[in-house]
Amino acid sequence: MLTNDDLTPEEARRDHLEMLRFLAVNALFGIGLGIAIAAALWWFNLYGLGTHIGRSRTPLLSFVMVAVPLALTFGGAVTASAIMLMPYKRKKQL
Repeated sequence: MLTNDDLTPEEARRDHLEMLRFLAVNALFGIGLGIAIAAALWWFNLYGLGTHIGRSRTPLLSFVMVAVPLALTFGGAVTASAIMLMPYKRKKQL
């Protein structure tokens, strides 16, 4: 098992930044996926959603109210799967 004693402070800092960058990229991908799905729901007028949004007095707010929960849900799901599947390389051999 890799402990903090196995890495120098610079290596540990670099390792943490790599992990955070990996998680941030996955979170942004999930958020983009959620927004893309909301746009597809609107564009293809699935379940009449595009018509309802278009006839709304505030269509932008209506779209945001659909897109934000989807973006947060997909962002969280993709980030959670990234945490479970996080590639971890052993930096030093014992």
